[in-house]
Amino acid sequence: MTFSHHNQPPRYNKLYLDRKNGKCFGVCAGIADYTGIDRTIIRIAAVLGLLSPASGITIIAYFLMYWLLEPKPADLFESKAEDDFWKGVRTQPKNTIRDVRHKFREIERRLRAAEAHVTSRHYSLHKEFEDLEKNSEKNND
Repeated sequence: MTFSHHNQPPRYNKLYLDRKNGKCFGVCAGIADYTGIDRTIIRIAAVLGLLSPASGITIIAYFLMYWLLEPKPADLFESKAEDDFWKGVRTQPKNTIRDVRHKFREIERRLRAAEAHVTSRHYSLHKEFEDLEKNSEKNND
């Protein structure tokens, strides 16, 4: 199955223009979102680039990015937590992998504890007492 450029599903770890948070065209805001660096710092760096002897390169790079990058889809992430997760994947992938492993270990620990509880003699005995109480209540009614 092939997608044309316009039919491709959005990629979470792609550099987009961020027009929602941008001041001009969303280039600096997009770079900030992608790298995890504060937008103000990126904007200051862009202004310093304009004031430097290489200002022509800064202008060309800015407009090339504006022309080449796609706008960030409004519905790219379902929640702020998902947005933060993917930002972490882009900026610190080792930490993200560590966090996911930690969450899976915690889930496994909880499942083992639940399994131990359900298969314990105490659980079975408690369940039998509950069943007896329910049956005796039904018989009394």
